[in-house]
Amino acid sequence: QVQLVESGGGLVQAGGSLRLSCAASTSIFSYDATGWYRQAPGKQRELVAVIRGGGSTNYADSVKGRFTISRDNAKNTVYLQMNSLKPEDTAVYYCNLNRPTTWAGISYDYWGQGTQVTVFL
Repeated sequence: QVQLVESGGGLVQAGGSLRLSCAASTSIFSYDATGWYRQAPGKQRELVAVIRGGGSTNYADSVKGRFTISRDNAKNTVYLQMNSLKPEDTAVYYCNLNRPTTWAGISYDYWGQGTQVTVFL
């Protein structure tokens, strides 16, 4: 079982920056994929960014060039640096860890409790 704890959310003016952190209770392994999702009121949860053990990353089109995901396996922590924030980035941000099993096609998803990010004009 993996527990994820997010921090770093808050209230920020448009154009500002925030850095989210996600601390895992156990080691993050090289075969784990870790990512950030967000959910705005009345909307479905959406992928923001993901980073895999080899360092490959994917971003939602809406955040490309503004957000950067990284992880420090030694600290069991995943980060999301958010720059040039916009009001439409307002949402609850969730950390995710996806861990594959030895059974082909089966993996486990672990989620944090979420951290609120609010961007105002």
